[in-house]
Amino acid sequence: MDKLVIEGGKPLSGTIRIHGAKNAALPILAASVLAEGTVTIRNVPRLLDIEVMLNILQDLGCRAEQQDDVVTVQSNTAYSSHVPESLMRQMRSSVFLMGPLLARFGEVEVYQPGGCAIGERKIDLHLRGLQALGAEIRETGSRIVCKAKRLIGAEIILDFPSVGATENIMLAAVLASGRTTIVGAAREPEIQDLERFLNAMGGKVSGAGTDTIVIDGVRALGGCDFEIIPDRIVTGTVMVAAAATRGDVTLVGTRPGHLTSLIHVMRRAGIHIDVENDIMRVVSRSRPRSVDRVVTSPYPAFPTDLQAQLMILLAISDGVSVVKETVFEGRFKHVDELGRMGADIRLDLNTAFIRGVPELYGTTVEASDLRAGAALVIAGLAANGRTTVEQVHHIDRGYDRIELMFGSLGGHIVRQPYERVSTGTHR
Repeated sequence: MDKLVIEGGKPLSGTIRIHGAKNAALPILAASVLAEGTVTIRNVPRLLDIEVMLNILQDLGCRAEQQDDVVTVQSNTAYSSHVPESLMRQMRSSVFLMGPLLARFGEVEVYQPGGCAIGERKIDLHLRGLQALGAEIRETGSRIVCKAKRLIGAEIILDFPSVGATENIMLAAVLASGRTTIVGAAREPEIQDLERFLNAMGGKVSGAGTDTIVIDGVRALGGCDFEIIPDRIVTGTVMVAAAATRGDVTLVGTRPGHLTSLIHVMRRAGIHIDVENDIMRVVSRSRPRSVDRVVTSPYPAFPTDLQAQLMILLAISDGVSVVKETVFEGRFKHVDELGRMGADIRLDLNTAFIRGVPELYGTTVEASDLRAGAALVIAGLAANGRTTVEQVHHIDRGYDRIELMFGSLGGHIVRQPYERVSTGTHR
C-alpha cells in the first residue's frame, strides 16, 4: 500500500478543473447493463471504485473499458446475473447492480457489499423497494438472491431518503410494467444525473431532485452518449483546502448550485468565495472564524461527505465550533488522528466540539475511510512540518490521484510505497 508524504504550510494557488462525480458515475455504469446498444459515458474519473465496477461488468460478460475519462460499455454480451462476493466486498456501490440485473435477467445473486467503515448502512430499503415491484428475495448468510418473472410498477414509500435505495428502485422500475412512484426519495444531484441518463437511453423518468420520482416503465432501452456531472465532494474538498492553507484557488467546471450549504458555511467562517456560472474562486488571507453550528443531513443540507474536510478548517479557526453528524454514526474516526496533529476536539455522541488552535503540526496519521483520508491530506497541507498519510487506498476510491490534484496547485505532496517495519524478534 502507498502513503502520501506532505510538506505543509504552503498556500495553494492556481486554477483547477474538477473531474466527474464518482457517486453519479457508479449507478450510471450499473444502469448501462440495461442498454441494448453501446453506451459511451464521458467525464468519468479514474478511480479505484470505477475500476472495481468495470471489473464487475466484465465478469458479467459486458465489454467495458475506460480510455482517459471516457468509458464504453456494450452489455448485449452479458450472460450472468451473479456478482462475485470478492468484488462486492471491495465496494458498497456494487449493490446498484441489483435493480438493473433483476430487470434484465429476472434474477440476481449478490452479497452484502463492502466499502468504507463509517457506520451501519443496511440495504433493507433496497430490498423492500424491489419486493414492492414483485421480487421474491431469499437471504442466506451474506448471500442475497432476488427473482421476479415480471416487475410491476408500484407506489414505494421510503422511510428515509436513501440515495442508494432511490437509485436501485429507479434502475429496476425503468423496465417494469406500469408506473412506479417513489415517495420520500432522495434529492441528490447524482440522482438527477441518473434520471438524465435513463431518459437519454429512452426511459420515462421525472421528478428527480424532488421527494417524489415517477417512472413509467418502457419495453427497452437503447445506447446513448452521456457526460457525467462534476464531483461536488471533490469540489468541496478543494475549496476547503484552499481556505485552510490561506490560498487563492479558482475552480473551473463546477456546479455551485450543488454546494450552496458549504458555500454558506465557509462564508460564515470568513472565507471569500466568488461565483460566476461554473467558476468559483476561493480566497483566504487570514485565520478563519469559528462556526457555531453545522448539522449534516441529506441533500440539500450540509453533506456528511464534507464533514471531515470542513472540520480541518474549523480546527484552525478562531473560537469554538460545533458539528453534529446525523447521517453516519461512525463518521468521526478522523478526530483521533487530528488530535495527534494538535487539534482540540471533544466528542459527545454524534456531536463534535472544536476549539480552534493557531496551527496543526505534521505527524504520521492513518486514513480510516475515503473522506477522513481526504481531510487528513488537507490537514497535512495546512500543518506546520511533514505529515505522512497511510492507508491511501481509501482515498484512491474517490479522488483521481489526489497528490497530482493538489500538486497542480503548488501543494508539496508525494506518493511513496509503504514500507512495513518488521517487529519480529532476533535469534
